[in-house]
Amino acid sequence: MDILKIVGSSIASVIVLFILTKLMGKRQLSQLSMFDYINGITIGSIAAEMATSLEGDVWQPLVSMLIYAFFAIIISYASCKSLVLRKFFTGKPLILMKNGKLSKKNLKKAKLDLDEFLVQCRNSGYFDISNINVALLESNGKISFLPMSPQRPATPQDLNITVQQEEMQISLILDGKLLEENLKTMGKEEKWLQKKLNESGISKIEDVFLATCDYQDNFNAYPKDSDVN
Repeated sequence: MDILKIVGSSIASVIVLFILTKLMGKRQLSQLSMFDYINGITIGSIAAEMATSLEGDVWQPLVSMLIYAFFAIIISYASCKSLVLRKFFTGKPLILMKNGKLSKKNLKKAKLDLDEFLVQCRNSGYFDISNINVALLESNGKISFLPMSPQRPATPQDLNITVQQEEMQISLILDGKLLEENLKTMGKEEKWLQKKLNESGISKIEDVFLATCDYQDNFNAYPKDSDVN
């Protein structure tokens, strides 16, 4: 009976976690604020307790999860509506470096030592911090870098070159299965697709691992039997 109770409560906790995550939005998956991070850990801990608890009422941890989720949704809504509340709940960016000068005060406020800051710089491709104009600690804990103008990559606009706008690639075949809805969205027919496959040296849709195309008819197909060594 204990095993059945654990199975039942585990399934219930997974379902509740899924629903709450949907309600709280995708910010739980990326760009987490400090509150989102702590709130997510807390809800997960309560869900684990709910799943493995053999004694006590299952409704107690469930109510706790709902309360945490409710406050997360309210705070998220309030932050969207009010700039003052947004700064209060999520914080504001800290300038760690500007015009080639490090801010010892803001590094201390961010609880970030120089070694850790240099690691973040190297992870972003800046082995020489003199190439950095601005380093900004965002409210989600990530550091954004603005390079010195001479160090940033040249763009076609810098070189006065006109380039054609790239289009989004649409998947037409995934793991040997035709995505008919995507094909219709592209305004194409299966006959056209088969012709493109033949041009790529592939005879059957089942032999395709991935096939994509954009609205400029740039078609790419990757057969299942190809692999990297």
